[in-house]
Amino acid sequence: MKELLSYNQEYEFDGRDQAERSDGVGALSGACGAPRPGDDEGPFKSFAPLGWGGGAAQNVATPLVGVVAGTQIISGREPYAVGVDGGGTKTLAVVVDAQGNERGRGIAGSANYAAVGINQAVHHIRSAVEEAVQMAGCSLPLQAAWLGLAGIDRPADYNILFPHLQSLAEVVRLTNDAELVLSALDGAVGIALIAGTGSIALVRDVRGTVARTGGWGHIIGDEGSGYDIGRQCLQAVSRAVDGRGQQTSLVELLLNHWNLNSASDIIGKVYPGGDKATIASLSTLVFVAARDGDEVAGRIVQGAAKELALAAVTVRSKLDLPGEQVSIALGGGLLLHQADFRAQVLQEIGKQLSIRQALLVEEPALSGARAAVKMVLPGTGG
Repeated sequence: MKELLSYNQEYEFDGRDQAERSDGVGALSGACGAPRPGDDEGPFKSFAPLGWGGGAAQNVATPLVGVVAGTQIISGREPYAVGVDGGGTKTLAVVVDAQGNERGRGIAGSANYAAVGINQAVHHIRSAVEEAVQMAGCSLPLQAAWLGLAGIDRPADYNILFPHLQSLAEVVRLTNDAELVLSALDGAVGIALIAGTGSIALVRDVRGTVARTGGWGHIIGDEGSGYDIGRQCLQAVSRAVDGRGQQTSLVELLLNHWNLNSASDIIGKVYPGGDKATIASLSTLVFVAARDGDEVAGRIVQGAAKELALAAVTVRSKLDLPGEQVSIALGGGLLLHQADFRAQVLQEIGKQLSIRQALLVEEPALSGARAAVKMVLPGTGG
């Protein structure tokens, strides 16, 4: 077995039974890490097939959020591609050459037009791309681009943004930012499971059809996410303080974390805003307490692992994937940095699905850029 590493490394499961496979994954350990603010938020829907096509943008009979800006390839100069991970707080653009080597990157503000407005979102996206292009020593338009942007949840969102971004490359793919995680898989076929501040599971088949489970936002869902775990931490603390629930070390950990003198001061930290990132960061306390043997924290972590596994198993059933084994790409702060938790999630998934490989996607923008160059130049892209 290989160690589970970065997105272009993989953990390959052998032919042994599920129990042995789970033991192997469970042996992994690693450092703590809180989810990135703004990760994986908002409601998501399932859309019709996504693909790279020729001609005009494919907004036809079956609406889709997806791809396209022609297929003519610029000749006479070295090809480059860009991947853009446009989240709710920042936008990262990475440019790669034909071999998939990173040549430049740029960073700007939020790309979620629903949050900052269309003009500001487009400005941030173009600024990040232009900075990356300048560092790479190339020029626009590039050969190909995969733009994964927060807020691209409906065909209407695609129609609003695409006209402003189609000039960035000869071939442009525009999707939700969560779909960038799929780009790390061979042919972008398989399951993506993301758990950061929020949570979502996606599956893509060989035809390019994408289906989703979860991603309903912190009020309705986001089970197994950093916010979900943090919220349960607050609930466990309040119940323990009241005497309505089991005593837990989370009380002292939380008071120290927020530098509070009394449990009643928690109310002032949570209300009226209830900042999602602040609450999600409490998940780190739960993982610490669970590792130290706290029963309450242990149950929270176990429940979160089961919820994420349920999302992955459920989304797998929505599409027909080739073969009996599945490839899974993992993203988001919880799954990237909480190795013990990641092992629990994979163990739960392994009880119901045969996993061929699990990849960690640490930089979706980079994997998206490499996938983009492979689409226009098959056999390249690293």
